[in-house]
Amino acid sequence: MNNTARILMLSLLSVAVLAGCKKAVKETQPTDTVTTPTTPTGPTTSGVYGPNDLDTDACLRQRVVYFDLDRDLVKPEFQAIMGCHAKYLRDRPSSRITLEGHADERGSREYNLGLGERRGNSVSSALQANGGSGSQLTVVSYGEERPVCTESGESCWSQNRRVEIVYTAR
Repeated sequence: MNNTARILMLSLLSVAVLAGCKKAVKETQPTDTVTTPTTPTGPTTSGVYGPNDLDTDACLRQRVVYFDLDRDLVKPEFQAIMGCHAKYLRDRPSSRITLEGHADERGSREYNLGLGERRGNSVSSALQANGGSGSQLTVVSYGEERPVCTESGESCWSQNRRVEIVYTAR
C-alpha cells in the first residue's frame, strides 16, 4: 500500500473513532430536565382521547365550572379542566358540547339569564383559547331556573353559580 492510501485510511479510521467517542459521551450524559404533565391525568396509551375517557379520565369527569357572585370569568383553578376538555375536542372533531350557564336565585330573571349566558361564553372562550373549536360548542343559559340546591344561603347559592359541560356527541 502506498503512503497516500495509508494516510487516507488512517484519516477515515480517526474520524470513525472520534464519531464513536462523541456518541458514547452524549449517551452517558444525564439530563436534569423534568417534564410535568399539563393536566392531572391524560389520555390513554396513544396520547389521543377516546370516547371511553369521558367516563374514566379524572380530569374529563370534572364537568362543572363554578363562579363567584356576579362574576363571569373562569377561575384559575378550572384552567386544567379547560385544557383537558379542549384536548378532547381537538382529538375528537365529531364531538359536541353544550355549555349550560346557571345563576343563583338572587337578581332578576333577565339578569340571571344574561349572567348564565356570559358564564357559558366565558367557558367557551377558555376552551377555544386552549385549542377547542367554536363549531363544537353551544351555549345555553338557564339562569336561576335549574338550581342544584334550593335552600337560601351562600353555601347553597355557590353551588348554583356554575356552567355545566354536557357532551351531546362523543
